[in-house]
Amino acid sequence: MRRDVFQAIADPTRREIINMIGKQTLTPNAVADRFGQSRQAISKHIKILSECGIIFIRQEGRERYCSIQADKLNEVSDWLDNFRKIWEQRFDKLDDLLNKMKQQK
Repeated sequence: MRRDVFQAIADPTRREIINMIGKQTLTPNAVADRFGQSRQAISKHIKILSECGIIFIRQEGRERYCSIQADKLNEVSDWLDNFRKIWEQRFDKLDDLLNKMKQQK
């Protein structure tokens, strides 16, 4: 199944895993220890994040280490930029309107 970054960030647990791994490289077990979910559930989330290209899993001996690949999240940022521009324009118009109303008083 082809997954994308939007599918990865759709789940709150995966967003929290991204935040955690963004701060430091962690093993899947270390990630699972911080949640009230089973290791299998967290492994599934990590697998999805890996398939989406948001995290990279590096094998060192018997341990696996998860690190973030933040550049993949640029897809989300680029998509949101259009909405940021729209809202900035709307807020600018609102500011103009409020200033006009203030001057009329």
